Amino acid sequence: MKIAVCVKHVPDAAATKRIDPATKRLDRSGEGALNAFDANAVEEALKLRDASGEGEVVVVSMGPEKAMDSLRKALAMGADRALLVSDEGAAGSDLVATSRVLAAALEREQPELVLFGQQASDADGAVLWAAVADRLRRPLVSQVAELTVEDGKARGKRQTEFGYDVIDAPLPAVIAVSDAINVPRYPSLKGIMGAKKKQADMLSLADLSVEAGESASKTTVRGLSDPPARGESQKIEDDGSAAQKIVDFLAQRRLV
Repeated sequence: MKIAVCVKHVPDAAATKRIDPATKRLDRSGEGALNAFDANAVEEALKLRDASGEGEVVVVSMGPEKAMDSLRKALAMGADRALLVSDEGAAGSDLVATSRVLAAALEREQPELVLFGQQASDADGAVLWAAVADRLRRPLVSQVAELTVEDGKARGKRQTEFGYDVIDAPLPAVIAVSDAINVPRYPSLKGIMGAKKKQADMLSLADLSVEAGESASKTTVRGLSDPPARGESQKIEDDGSAAQKIVDFLAQRRLV
């Protein structure tokens, strides 16, 4: 079974997120890393492959050339191959354009199973997997905390406020996993060295015959502004009269 894992190179979690006022996009000039939720997806793909004793795990991404660093981490974890779509024309792509590119790359690979992390730490959109599944016309299960694949179907278990959902989806399918599904392994020294020899391909938009970037996006950021300043506040220490002080505070403003 071929498993494709869509991953994202995101700004380092320790760095302060900054919006570039000129482009109105997230500033990605600093250090980056493999999105944490995507590491869970890679780990789950490796577990499925190893349990079956055969198959291939391909990590797929769209981003600048330095995004290959995150794909190489996935290779060091144990993935077999990497595919990065990198093109200056893709800069500024929104959800619609990004899903079009990833879907085209996945159509090229034809995996039986596509895994996503539940969300990315830079945008926290948690919806790209749905857009890709829709373009591929494949069944989708999201927020999966337990995953099994057998007899031509994927079974995902996810927690809800009322208990658990157990959902079966026929293969080929798209699965978005939560961070509760596993604990990602750390790449070993052997894995890191071996990753340098593994196949890592880079494609352009022309290679996939798709359009992306701002011109192919459906959303536009029209303006940016700082959040409004906090209004007047008052701290009440509880010395036994806190309740009365709160009532007096609300009464002064004719709220009670």
